[in-house]
Amino acid sequence: MNTKRIAILGSTGSIGTQTLDVVRAYPERYEVYAICANRSVDLLVKQAREFHPEVVCIADESLYEPLSQALADMPVKVWAGAEAIAEMVTMPSIDVVVAAMVGYAGLRPTIEAIKAGKAIALANKETLVVAGEIICELAQQYHTPILPVDSEHSAIFQSLVGEDSSEIEKILLTASGGPFRRFTLEQMRTVTAADALKHPNWDMGAKITIDSASMMNKGFEVIEAKWLFGVPVEKIEVLVHPQSIVHSAVQFTDGAIKAQLGAPDMRLPIQYALSFPERLKSDFPRANLFDLADLTFEKPDLERFPNLSLAYEAMRRGGNIPCVLNAANEVVNLAFREGKCAFLQMSDIIAETMAKAPFIAKPTYEDYVATDKQARQIALQYLPS
Repeated sequence: MNTKRIAILGSTGSIGTQTLDVVRAYPERYEVYAICANRSVDLLVKQAREFHPEVVCIADESLYEPLSQALADMPVKVWAGAEAIAEMVTMPSIDVVVAAMVGYAGLRPTIEAIKAGKAIALANKETLVVAGEIICELAQQYHTPILPVDSEHSAIFQSLVGEDSSEIEKILLTASGGPFRRFTLEQMRTVTAADALKHPNWDMGAKITIDSASMMNKGFEVIEAKWLFGVPVEKIEVLVHPQSIVHSAVQFTDGAIKAQLGAPDMRLPIQYALSFPERLKSDFPRANLFDLADLTFEKPDLERFPNLSLAYEAMRRGGNIPCVLNAANEVVNLAFREGKCAFLQMSDIIAETMAKAPFIAKPTYEDYVATDKQARQIALQYLPS
């Protein structure tokens, strides 16, 4: 059995820590070769002492000294900054890169990892949202597999094993509905970040949890599905499924539907992405269908959750507009968490930014970098003073 050497981008976040759970369960199969975090020095040090990676990297360069001092007694390379992260993922010994950094920051290292021929276990939504066309072209050029980690995309991927993708009639992308599924518009005007962070089913990081509450997370997943599975957005339908047991499904041209079901536990899709095409045993919680009184499905309410419509619009317009969507969302998501923007204002600001940002039909990587910067500046102008 060959041991896979893994680099984890975002090792201290929700996906990163659960990836390490999988490694703990199968130490003979997986070796943590490199880990990276944004600012969480203490947890990064703890992980380094447990897993003894070759490289430990911190994105915030101002934290290099405390990280370096904390690991001074260990034979480990300590790096810092965006350039170091991009270099780290290209190291020859690495087999798989778990791309779990949150936000636009995950784009460049994923591109570098693809160019270096590393298998990508993709948890960073923004990579495909911002630059899906470039990512898919590079993956094809460098023969690099992209294995989805998101529970929904993993479910679709699993449903397509052994199937011809040309026979897809519709992708059925499920959403929990988040904490405000039953709220009226009037109630949603006064919700706080603390309210939005109370996700009913999943334990995720703050940014993603807010995106889930606003359904921007699901909008991003629609865009991801378009690129991952090569289907037009018109063939991707979102269903609100509050129980989070059916993680997503595929309807085929003969009318058959295949779905993947399971308990809401991210370790399952993480493990599947790392072990594919094998399916390993686990002690993860089981979904007992006899204990489930109902599995229900609803249409999303686009009046209360317009972010989903904005994502479809961005994909239909194409070019650099999904990049604008993401940049504006990152600005308002943070502003909402900091109490500088109301929940319903987020969608308004994103729409205004999409309307004002210059359109580029065939953007290059450099265009995406410029678009991201410009869209953030536009969105900041619309924040309440």
